[in-house]
Amino acid sequence: MESQIISDYFPGLTALQLQQFNQLQELYAFWNAQINVISRKDIESLYEKHVLHSLGIARVIQFKPGTQLLDVGCGGGFPGIPMAIMFPECHFHLVDSIGKKIKVVQEVSSAIGLKNLTAQHERAEKVKGKFHFIISRAVTEFPEFIKWVRDKKHADQFNDLPNGILYLKGGDLREEFGKYFDKAVFYDLKNYYKEPFFETKKVVYYPL
Repeated sequence: MESQIISDYFPGLTALQLQQFNQLQELYAFWNAQINVISRKDIESLYEKHVLHSLGIARVIQFKPGTQLLDVGCGGGFPGIPMAIMFPECHFHLVDSIGKKIKVVQEVSSAIGLKNLTAQHERAEKVKGKFHFIISRAVTEFPEFIKWVRDKKHADQFNDLPNGILYLKGGDLREEFGKYFDKAVFYDLKNYYKEPFFETKKVVYYPL
């Protein structure tokens, strides 16, 4: 079973979490055929390139119960849906500017019974509310991204990292991050996962 790769890296999952992860392949295959949210060639490696990649954030930090997270530019639900399965006592709000992608998020989330996820068709900068962490997967260049979310930080701090951004990105990031580079912390996913896909992938943490 393809989802075995998830339980190999995260051995403490409950029966419900395993069931929810197992359901993703069939659901994304179904919805992707109607609304293209994942490249056709990637649907076969959904668990490695999308689910496990999203869960790279969970290798860097274990969110405490009650943490509020905003997933900006979530597309079809990454990293938000795998993260919501992983942290059922945290709340995830997923936003994307493309309505049909939010429809997929809502359908998949409903089908697997996620109670800790909401989804909104909206531009990131117009989202109301405050969040402990903003998560995203390479939605735009970082200096632009930080403009969208810098006013959305929750005042309460209770996690092992101060509130901020956790950003999934690949390649050499010094030039892109520019003046933000020195404050950012870069976690290489090749230190957590053995698959070649993760060789250049990173989780970037930036305190807000």
